Amino acid sequence: MKKRIFSGAQPTGRLHLGNYLGALRNWVTLQDEYEAFYCIVNLHAITLPQDPKTLRQKTLDLARIYLAAGVDPERSTIFIQSDVPEHAELTWVLLCAARMGELERMTQFKDKSQKGGRERSSVGLFTYPALMAADILLYQTDLVPVGQDQKQHLELTRDLAERFNRDFGETFVIPEPYIPKTGANIRSLQDPAKKMSKSDENEAGAIFLDDDADAIAKKIKRAVTDSGTEINFDETRPSIHNLLTIYQLVTGKSEQECVENFAGKGYGQFKGELADAVIEYLRPFQEQIASIDDDALHAFVKRGAEKARSIASATLSDVFSKVGMS
Repeated sequence: MKKRIFSGAQPTGRLHLGNYLGALRNWVTLQDEYEAFYCIVNLHAITLPQDPKTLRQKTLDLARIYLAAGVDPERSTIFIQSDVPEHAELTWVLLCAARMGELERMTQFKDKSQKGGRERSSVGLFTYPALMAADILLYQTDLVPVGQDQKQHLELTRDLAERFNRDFGETFVIPEPYIPKTGANIRSLQDPAKKMSKSDENEAGAIFLDDDADAIAKKIKRAVTDSGTEINFDETRPSIHNLLTIYQLVTGKSEQECVENFAGKGYGQFKGELADAVIEYLRPFQEQIASIDDDALHAFVKRGAEKARSIASATLSDVFSKVGMS
């Protein structure tokens, strides 16, 4: 039997090229080798204030993005988190197993609570990692594609699973991280010290998946560069390294081919060729987005939720039995 993978994204903001190259593209590849579960994690989204109408629409839009990117509902299970109530139920059990100190050490809570202040942050934001653990453990997941910013949460998931298994008997598979070596950490076009982000206040730093050709070209033209003129994979020059990494990923060329292609060329020509490559790379995806029928989309996520619940309910039943609940 194939091993199982689980991953998901929040239906907030606009997904960008970094999300596509660092996550979605890998999901498509992984579904050939693993039994894949890809979730729209709308319960996570409400840890911060959301407009209900917008959240509902963005949830469906994200499912459409999954399909357009190449996630195949015949090979992968695509579903909406809130359609599977076992996620919330297992979260409570895991919260009772978690320790305050463990959750207080989570750096993402520290970062996200800075804006409004810790005292005004929602408890849901604080307990977010336990919900993420429930997402993963419900499906007896072997492999979790994660970025570096989520690696600490996966470590907590592993700790909670091992603690539960120790206290109540073997119940959960201990998941392993899958972190791609290339493309997992695309940086902002305006500040390479930060990753490309859908929540960045400066939208010029991100190429969004729904940007048209003109917007893409303008953003790349205005991307910051480093001192010097040579175009190569030099990590001491993070801006050029980031732009060249994007070029490599969207063209499929080797590092050597990329460097040779721009030998003797200036930044202006490099950015022009990069913009053309990104526009052409996103064209099939953007055309596919427009072709997905709403009725078909609803059918896919409904069918996905039914399959997900069949597995999640079996896991939750075992957990409840072991902790003393019917």
